[in-house]
Amino acid sequence: MKSDAIAFGIAGVLFGLIAGWMIGSQQAALAPPAAAPAQASSAKSGSAPASRAAILDENQVRALKSVAEREPSNVQPRVQLANLYFDAERYDDAIAWYTEALKLAPRDVNVSTDLGVCYYYTNQPDKALAQFDKSLAIDPKHAKTLLNVGIVRAFGKQDLDGASQAWQQVIKLAPDSPEGQAAKRALDSLQSAHPTMGSASKPGG
Repeated sequence: MKSDAIAFGIAGVLFGLIAGWMIGSQQAALAPPAAAPAQASSAKSGSAPASRAAILDENQVRALKSVAEREPSNVQPRVQLANLYFDAERYDDAIAWYTEALKLAPRDVNVSTDLGVCYYYTNQPDKALAQFDKSLAIDPKHAKTLLNVGIVRAFGKQDLDGASQAWQQVIKLAPDSPEGQAAKRALDSLQSAHPTMGSASKPGG
């Protein structure tokens, strides 16, 4: 699933940069950077970060579109098309195909969350959070969604308390998972930058 990128990217370069962002301009926005997975960076708004977008395989796109047209009830080619466009950083196209997929599989939490990530990448953090709410209505314990909620709240909404709460939930639900470890590192960085937050940003238990 594409939302893995935002989830596991948190465990990468973000943690070396998050403190500077919080102390600095407060204008950070996520964008695909050169040295991290697709959904975790601290590039400033208006910047043009280097891209590591995958090259879109037009032949594969045509083949999948052909299958989608022939099989209007088949969700798989739609998800695959969305994933291809996501990897190529063509998020508007990815949104269209994830939306089509959700029409056929409205309770697919992974597709729902991937759609939310795309909204975030197209500078629509409120729509991203609304989509994540839909994901959590399907699966309230979906760790990747909760981790992404924290990222969007921190970087899209500058809501550090909300980000902290989301990351605490991840740790409570899945402390030993990659998402749980990523959330812990995020909270540690948050506390380093904002020590006055104290126990309020520490995971319980």
